[in-house]
Amino acid sequence: MHQTTIGLLAAALTLTNVSRADEVIDQIDTAKKAYESGELRSAVETLNFAVAKIQEQMTESLLKLLPEALDGWTADPPESQSGGMAAMITGTTLSRRYARADGAEVTLNLMADSPMMPMLTMAMSMPFVMQSNQDMKTYSFKGHRGMVEHAADTTDYEVTLMVGNRLVIQGQGSQLEDIASIEAYLERLDLDAIQAALTK
Repeated sequence: MHQTTIGLLAAALTLTNVSRADEVIDQIDTAKKAYESGELRSAVETLNFAVAKIQEQMTESLLKLLPEALDGWTADPPESQSGGMAAMITGTTLSRRYARADGAEVTLNLMADSPMMPMLTMAMSMPFVMQSNQDMKTYSFKGHRGMVEHAADTTDYEVTLMVGNRLVIQGQGSQLEDIASIEAYLERLDLDAIQAALTK
């Protein structure tokens, strides 16, 4: 592991939660000593631990951007399905589920650098792809392109949006009369803050 890499990891600490910084710094210092002693495997393992801690803090920051429940709804705790920011680079989903007493549910999913992005881009640029599925329609929300999927004989709805060139947002709902509840949760998302967090 090159010393430049260790230096870059140390610089990354400025983006992390100060309350946990000492633990991460200790691990980086330990890795540096191991590297200088020629204990390369130990250096790599210790650096990986430090990276995982930084990634956990980044994920927690993003999870806080998922909105609280609307009036009359309850919300589960937000979660990262893969347990860390590292996997977000390959399309990890951050999600939060909301429920209402009448059985209605909405789940918001945020996917950074999702493999879905190229497919969505293609679908948006090739109308016949959308037209081949009668349950799918083009959709726009605050200037962001996407699609809505809803079968006529169900109460299930799925809204998918492309936000910038890195983020896919999905709102999945069941036991709904229309997409109004999904849109109400989308309204509460601070898209600018989410995109800013993803670039740090």
